Amino acid sequence: MASLEQIKKGLCYLPKDSEQVVDADEEVFILYTDLQVQDHQSPTSAMASFRGLGHVDSHQDILTVKYLLTNPVANFSAASESASSSELPLPTRSKPSRRTRKKRIASAPDVIELEIQIIQDKTALHSRKGDTGSVVWKASVDLAFSILQHEHFPSALHPFLDLTELKNAHVLELGSGTGILCVALSPFVRNYTCTDLPELLPLIHKNIVLNFPKWPQDSNISLTPLDWVELQNTNNRSRGFNFNPVDLILIVDCIYHPSLIPPLLATIDYIAIPNVTTVLVVVELRAEDVIRDFLSCWLNVPAWEIWRIGKGGDAIMKRPYAMWVGMKHTGP
Repeated sequence: MASLEQIKKGLCYLPKDSEQVVDADEEVFILYTDLQVQDHQSPTSAMASFRGLGHVDSHQDILTVKYLLTNPVANFSAASESASSSELPLPTRSKPSRRTRKKRIASAPDVIELEIQIIQDKTALHSRKGDTGSVVWKASVDLAFSILQHEHFPSALHPFLDLTELKNAHVLELGSGTGILCVALSPFVRNYTCTDLPELLPLIHKNIVLNFPKWPQDSNISLTPLDWVELQNTNNRSRGFNFNPVDLILIVDCIYHPSLIPPLLATIDYIAIPNVTTVLVVVELRAEDVIRDFLSCWLNVPAWEIWRIGKGGDAIMKRPYAMWVGMKHTGP
């Protein structure tokens, strides 16, 4: 049940300090000022340190991602500190095993450890022009941590997602990359659709099979090619781009090149069902101009309402991340 201080937007509960975005310049000023303040206050923190491009470890063929989830109401201060999204997960070098599905390694009433193995394509990252989806990015890892923490230890005072609605939701992810979010989150939803460029689907396929060996039998996961530019340039989109009704669209760290902003927004606008579909956008704050262009273009798409997810008493994802929730409306 949500706190009275929270704002319900679609599937998401927003902290009371969340604000509707009405001006791109103002939003960028707020975000990057906050980022500078945080770095100034904690210059030695993991978030303030140099993070590179944002991938976890592009040198590994197989990345093992470990999550330590803790009950926030229990007296596990040391475990809670180590489980912050700024420090977890820790990638390790690993060989594939026959049982690599996301699993509970150690379990206690107030501590759960989860492990996910993800295959990366190092060759494609360096040889295929514009390829960014062949390795695991920190934004996806940290968002998965936040949602997994909420799923296993839901907060009655400050929930992030409506777990009941999420359980019955069709989630569609744009730019799925390696498929790590699908592996982490699909057990908690009705249907999960991974989408990306056709050349990236084989890698996602490998990771789904690695973690769910019986896929596609008795599975709620589907894999669909989706080129945003092709969709934008298609007049009769209903012929080539058909999706079952979508409750939640996930876009995680996909905003990095200005040329992709118009086709991304055209895709979001096409798939979203007015008054039904929640759009959750997560970015790592890098180039201000790109973020400004994205927000300005999104605000210019008719009928959309966009909210920045605030920090609240316990930030869902701290800086250098920003999160927005969008919904398309009909009527006046």
